[in-house]
Amino acid sequence: METVLSIIKILFFPGLLFLLVAAMLAEYIDRKACAHMQNRIGPPWYQPLADVLKLLGKKTIIPKNAGKALFRALPSVSFAAVATAFLSIPVWGSHAVVEFEGDIVVILYLLTIPTVCLFLAGWDSHDVYASMGSFRTLTQMFAYEVPLFMVLLTPALIAGTWSVSGILLYYSENPLYTLINIPAFIIALIISQGKLERPPFDAPEAETEIVGGALVEYSGRYLAIFRMAADSELIVVVSLLAALFLPFITGIAWIDFILYIVKILALILILAVVKVSMARIRMDQMLHFCWWVLTPIAAVEIIVILIVNGGIAL
Repeated sequence: METVLSIIKILFFPGLLFLLVAAMLAEYIDRKACAHMQNRIGPPWYQPLADVLKLLGKKTIIPKNAGKALFRALPSVSFAAVATAFLSIPVWGSHAVVEFEGDIVVILYLLTIPTVCLFLAGWDSHDVYASMGSFRTLTQMFAYEVPLFMVLLTPALIAGTWSVSGILLYYSENPLYTLINIPAFIIALIISQGKLERPPFDAPEAETEIVGGALVEYSGRYLAIFRMAADSELIVVVSLLAALFLPFITGIAWIDFILYIVKILALILILAVVKVSMARIRMDQMLHFCWWVLTPIAAVEIIVILIVNGGIAL
C-alpha cells in the first residue's frame, strides 16, 4: 500500500501532474502580471496550455548537421532533472515526497542540468545564433553558480542539516533566525533571474540579438518539452526559495499548502516586477556583478552565519 501511495505522490500530487499544472499557471500569472504593469491586457488563463498543445501538434524539424539522438534526448533530460528536483521540496505539509540528508545539494546539482542541456542544445544545432546563445548560457552559469550555491546553502549552516525539510522544520521552530538570512534571500532573488534567464539577465536568449538563443533550431514537441522544463524550473526555484527563506508553517498540512501557494505567488510576482522594470545587461556586466558584488556579499553572509552558528553552539 505504501508503494502505491508513493507512486501516486510522485505521478500526481504533489508530483509530476501538480508540477505541470503549477508550471502553466505560473507562466500565466507571470505574463498577466507583466501585461498589467505594461498597461496591456495579457493572455487568457488557458494560453500556456494552448501554446504547449499547439507545439505538440506541429512538425518537428531536426537540423541536418545535428546529432539526432542528442537533439531528441536533451529536452526530456532537462525536464526530468527539474521534475526530480521538485520531489525533494516540501509542498504538502513539512515533508517532501523524497527527502534525505543532503537533498539540498542534490537539488542544486539537478537544477544545473537544464542549463547544461540548453548549452548542448545550442552547440549541437550547429547554428550561429544557437551556438552564440549556448555559450552565453554557459558563461552566465559560471557567473551565478558560485554565489547561488553559497546563498542557498547558508540556511543549512544554522539549521545543522542538509535536508530541505529539516531546514524548513528548524526555522519554523526558530523563526528569529530567519532574519539572519535576509541578505542571502535578496541575493537569491537576484540570481534566480539569471538562473531562469529572465531580464535583466536574459542575454542568452535575446531575441533582438540572437533570435532566441540556444533553442532557435528547436520546434514541435521538443520545443514544447523545453518550454515546460523552463516553466517547471520557475516553480522549483520559487518553491526552494520559499522553503529555505520563508519557512512559515503551522503543522496542519492543508493550511501549510495554502501558505505554500501564497508564498510562491508572492515570489513569482516579485520576479515579474524585476522582469518588467529592468533592462537587459551585457554579459561582461553580468560577470562583474556576480563575481565582484554578489559573491563577496555571499561570503560575508557565510562568515556571519558561521559566527552566529558558533554562538548558538556555545
